[in-house]
Amino acid sequence: MPRKSPFKHHRFPREIILCAVRWYLRYPLSYQDVVDLLEERGTIVDRSTVYSWVQKFGPELTKRAEKHLRRASVDWHVDETYIRVGGKWRYLWRAVDANEQMIDFRLTARRDAKAAKAFLNKAIERVRLHRPVTIVTDKAPTYRRVIREINRRYDPHFDSIRHIDKKLRNNLIESDHAAMKRILGYRQSFRSLRSAKATLSGLETIRTIKRGHVHHRQPRVTVEIAFIEGLFDPAPA
Repeated sequence: MPRKSPFKHHRFPREIILCAVRWYLRYPLSYQDVVDLLEERGTIVDRSTVYSWVQKFGPELTKRAEKHLRRASVDWHVDETYIRVGGKWRYLWRAVDANEQMIDFRLTARRDAKAAKAFLNKAIERVRLHRPVTIVTDKAPTYRRVIREINRRYDPHFDSIRHIDKKLRNNLIESDHAAMKRILGYRQSFRSLRSAKATLSGLETIRTIKRGHVHHRQPRVTVEIAFIEGLFDPAPA
């Protein structure tokens, strides 16, 4: 059965919508920057419209790209950074593999054992049968306790996940935090958790595609554009 088109009832063609969404998520642009770039190409659109496109098609892009992603390695790097949401600092938990491929992220109000456990459980559930063999973190004691609990749940007699808590070994994800924040630019403050999650979902997916972490794709912008457009073909994806 053909998938229902997400572009139904939209006044602008899908090429314009996908172009605007990709620009916003790939480059450190504001909504007004995207509006100006579209106007240069003869398309007049409002900032609120571009915002609504990003909120809708960012998560949709993530959902459609999921089955095309390469399998993540079993060596993970986990760390948290922070962004402002609704005028308050919120913690952004992120996990990448040894090749810097995004595994998962989660936004929380607190940085504690409960939040760390919820994030790691969510990330492990996402990869399902390909659970991590090693998880590298900083020296925060929260991680050691949570990983120990996860190991006991899977096998109480064997540490199936090896925990490495050496800060220098975790430079990989700290560098990735910095790269992600450079894309966010001055947009590092969101009005709500919902808008933050939708934007970050699309941004992380675009970064994954850009880096070539999808099957049979080269990390070139023309290939990236064709791949994204293909995800939204009228035929079933």
